[in-house]
Amino acid sequence: MQRRGVFHARRTDAVLLLVAIVWGSSYLAAKTATHALPVLVVLFARYAISGIACLALVAVRREGRYTRDEIRIGSLLGVTQAAVLVLETYGVAHTSAANAGLIISLTIVLTPLLDRTADNRRLPPRFFTATGVCLLAVTLLMAGSGFHAPRTGDLLMLAAAGVRAVHVALVGRLTKGRVVRPLQLTAVQTVLGSALFALPASSGLPRLTEVDAAVWGQLVYLALFCSVFAFLAQTWAVQNTSASRASLLLGTEPVWAVATGIGLGGEKVTVLAGLGAALMVTGTYWGQSIERTHRTAHKEEFPCPTTTPTSV
Repeated sequence: MQRRGVFHARRTDAVLLLVAIVWGSSYLAAKTATHALPVLVVLFARYAISGIACLALVAVRREGRYTRDEIRIGSLLGVTQAAVLVLETYGVAHTSAANAGLIISLTIVLTPLLDRTADNRRLPPRFFTATGVCLLAVTLLMAGSGFHAPRTGDLLMLAAAGVRAVHVALVGRLTKGRVVRPLQLTAVQTVLGSALFALPASSGLPRLTEVDAAVWGQLVYLALFCSVFAFLAQTWAVQNTSASRASLLLGTEPVWAVATGIGLGGEKVTVLAGLGAALMVTGTYWGQSIERTHRTAHKEEFPCPTTTPTSV
């Protein structure tokens, strides 16, 4: 029995680690795809393939009609998620995949700053120190081989981190106290995203017939693995382990972004950028640990009802 429990725990950890690897590799996949296709076409294809897959899964599971909350909340979150992906995809097209994955991890420390007033709790001063470490890391990452005017791609990724933090905070606030099914919520978001990008991408859609199988492979990977699979796997794994352990494993995403960027993308890291990467990982892990400990202590003092997990 004990052996079975250990095996189950290791399997859950492996799934969470795989999700982190998939998300970390998504920046290189997106960068590669945008070399062959316009950004808006890449976004439309990613959303369309994801939407078809989600709708098919919903139909197979036969869980009934979409609720009013799922449609309303999914539509609003679909708009904010689309904004995040626009900034991310344009950003990674103009910077390195490693930088993109590291800068976007600022979301980890920005989200608690936005969400701290939701339950009237103040974050400890140490958290703001960790945030300062992350901001210093961003400065070094933007400097690259020397201090100069910030690159467009890095600034876009910085904006993406801010918008993603808003999106994550909205997810928590909009779903609190409501019963919404994660798959249905994701289906609404992906269908809405497909509709939003259909017209802006329409002039470039014929180019989809001109690209080779490798590019299509990147698009399918972004849609089915980095979106649909990663979300469903994350939901399953989080339900089978502690939130702290899940956060720890999913927090390795920027590490895998750097690893894939250097190992598969042939990107090079300067001394300044390397120092920035180390500070970013340290700062986000430190900030995550402080926020998690503070949140747990606050819940023990002021218990509140749990909410249904949803996509971010």
